[in-house]
Amino acid sequence: MCALPFKATQPQNRAPAGAFKADRLARPSMRLPLNPIHTPLPIPFTVRYFIRLSYDGAAYHGWQVQPNTLSVQEALQQALTTLLQKPIPIVGAGRTDTAVNAHFMMAHFDHEAELPTRQLTYRLNKILPPDIAVQRIMHVTPEAHARFSATARTYHYHIYQNKNPFYRRYATLITTPLNFKRMNEAAELLLNTTDFTSFSKLHTDAKTNICQVTQACWTEVEPGLWRFTITANRFLRNMVRAIVGTLIEVGRGKIDMEEFQAIISRKDRQQAGQSMPGHALSLVDIRYPAEIFLNSDE
Repeated sequence: MCALPFKATQPQNRAPAGAFKADRLARPSMRLPLNPIHTPLPIPFTVRYFIRLSYDGAAYHGWQVQPNTLSVQEALQQALTTLLQKPIPIVGAGRTDTAVNAHFMMAHFDHEAELPTRQLTYRLNKILPPDIAVQRIMHVTPEAHARFSATARTYHYHIYQNKNPFYRRYATLITTPLNFKRMNEAAELLLNTTDFTSFSKLHTDAKTNICQVTQACWTEVEPGLWRFTITANRFLRNMVRAIVGTLIEVGRGKIDMEEFQAIISRKDRQQAGQSMPGHALSLVDIRYPAEIFLNSDE
């Protein structure tokens, strides 16, 4: 229980009424101001938690709550509100777009008391829909932030080149021949790029288009199934899908290395390739400083 900022005490010896009245008239008033701004109030104690979750984005209009549409954030908030019996706002590590998947997503929320994290994880999974799963809930430092404390994020984009009914939900079919060697050469140019305006959705609320990409490459996962892996400290809206669309134009021979570099330098979204479908994109990893986690042994 928080201590009260002021506790009145009774004097040991009561002075005569007349003497008290005379003394009060002789001294300035010691009464505390009535303005509540000047009244110290106890600060409520809160605990911050990180939620690690994954989801299939096919049924959702992205992560962020939007009017008249279903989002992952809304579904998770409703589940937490039901279990904790009070409105629980959550903050995500990023805003995945419509149909985009997440093998690894982080969000945080605050609560006034310590929570049994394993039990809460179990109960959340009981009431969440089958396309959202919570892997873990972790106690973190009060200043830890799911979005701003992240140091790196990794996305995968999958394409396949021969019709396969088992790839279609999480990969994009491209049957034209692609030169993946050239696509990887172009992807290396991203490592020396800082301004990604050419690959950003227009008219966003981003304050800067500066990103630091530390990995960008294509690898063949299975015969005919290719994966693009990209890691950066942050990503812009639509950035990965626009990069993939432009690299595919390189693979088709429609854009050479000089033209790809020129697209980056022009800082014009209209010069880059088309945005690829969201269902083949997945957020797969987010990195944080180890010291923000307080119950790493759970």
